[in-house]
Amino acid sequence: MTTADHKTTLLDWFHYWELTRPQAVYLSQPTADGVTDYTWAEVGDQARRMAGHLKSLKFRPRSHIGLLSKNCAHWIIADLAIWMAGHVSVPLYPTLNAATAGHVLEHGEVRLLFVGKLEAPEWEAVRGGIPDDLPQIGLPLAPRTLQAPCWDQITPRARVLKTAPRRKPGEMATLIYTSGSTGRPKGVMISFAAMLASPEGWGQVIPTTPEDRMLSYLPLAHAAERAVVEAASLRNGFRVYFADTLASFVDDLRRARPTIFLSVPRLWTRFYQGIQQKLPASRQRLLFRTPVVGGIVKRKLLHELGLDYTRHAITGAAPLPPGIVEWYREIGLDLLEGYGMSENFSYSHGSRPGQVRVGYVGQTVPGVQCRIAADGEVLVKSPCNMLGYWRDEALSAEAIDAEGWLHTGDRGEIDAQGRLRLTGRVKELFKTAKGKYVAPAPIENRLMRHPALEAVCVTGVGRAQPFALAMPGEATCERCAGESQRMVLERELAALLDEVNAELEPHECLEFIAVVSEPWTIENGSLTPTLKIRREVIELRHEQDIEAWASRRRKVIWA
Repeated sequence: MTTADHKTTLLDWFHYWELTRPQAVYLSQPTADGVTDYTWAEVGDQARRMAGHLKSLKFRPRSHIGLLSKNCAHWIIADLAIWMAGHVSVPLYPTLNAATAGHVLEHGEVRLLFVGKLEAPEWEAVRGGIPDDLPQIGLPLAPRTLQAPCWDQITPRARVLKTAPRRKPGEMATLIYTSGSTGRPKGVMISFAAMLASPEGWGQVIPTTPEDRMLSYLPLAHAAERAVVEAASLRNGFRVYFADTLASFVDDLRRARPTIFLSVPRLWTRFYQGIQQKLPASRQRLLFRTPVVGGIVKRKLLHELGLDYTRHAITGAAPLPPGIVEWYREIGLDLLEGYGMSENFSYSHGSRPGQVRVGYVGQTVPGVQCRIAADGEVLVKSPCNMLGYWRDEALSAEAIDAEGWLHTGDRGEIDAQGRLRLTGRVKELFKTAKGKYVAPAPIENRLMRHPALEAVCVTGVGRAQPFALAMPGEATCERCAGESQRMVLERELAALLDEVNAELEPHECLEFIAVVSEPWTIENGSLTPTLKIRREVIELRHEQDIEAWASRRRKVIWA
């Protein structure tokens, strides 16, 4: 099986690279002793041994096998083993609490759980949700306190699965649970056909070869990282590096020197803020004026970020402030925005090189159709649309109608070149005391123009006017420890409030901006594992403070 004509799944493509590039390095994993590289042949040997062990357990065909781990080489190897053994993988976010993990394991009918790379606090937070009678296997970087057979004990003695069953394209390959930004996580059924269609379609937009490199650090439990890193590397044969810890991230990025790099707005903003601290904008403008000097400085900035070899930089999940997009473009990195959902394996829209329009997520990617419904909702037909929601036929029928259109829940509009701009969530509209509806997302995007703000939540249900909760970045908090610098930021935010209100309808104008002191994090439930805000959690946390803030009658409140 070495010709493209016979490859109908990612597993087929893995077998191809295993045969044609056995000694090429596929996965590079940082460890306490350095970096361990795994060739395609080594990955195949380990996956086949674990697949043989899974077969020996006599689970019924297409049983659900869980994967609870941060990104690591054995996350992908375990996924391959699950497929080779004829089963379905069910990833769990490593940041889940016990209750949510318990829900996923029970609702997803998980029969065995692989536990991998987790910090001690993460493991302690989640382990209470794992049923006592659920079999577990520890991956090589699993917590030391895990009491279960480990990978390195099992694989040397396991029977190597010489001939893995070919999986049918229409079979369910994985059950991806949503991150929970709009309620309790739902199980999204994704087929082998969808997992292959995504990298094949994206390959027409961003040509990819075995010589490319990527760094994997966003959760592999999420559809975007799964599509852009795992699925794309299996389809195109390129090398994947893994990040170790938050502290080592910059070094990991510099080690990988990725040619394709995916990140989210919050991290792009942090990179930008870090550079501004080291080299103020006024100094940059002065240096950039001279072509020779400016070129050297820009290359050094990209080198500092570890992105000097990056051909394609991708952003998604939420809009980036236009000023930050333009800054990256000025130093030589044209950020391509993408749009998709778990329900279509992140395969929907993407910006084309040279056709970027700031604030838009690009045109449909190959094979995708899009239209805007009468109420403004974005409807999508994609070759990667889900098979449905696990154990919920009614919700499945509501999400994908009889004509095959996925109802995304996002509102949007399309320009003359077919580029999509998202204008908010259909169900995020809220009504003020005046009976007027407010769409928070467009207002939040305007406020995010200020580089000091890392996240914004516009709310105000039942109030005369809406208001904004704003979280400054870590660097901004450090810089504003002094009273004088804090006053400078307060004046800037007050000016921003006036500027944004001038662009809004009267009923949308913000009463004030409340700058929160407690960061919004995954750990405290304010952010999803993909760093999106959880509105209900944030609103509830500050519900009792609103009247006191409003009574101050100031444009900017330090909450």
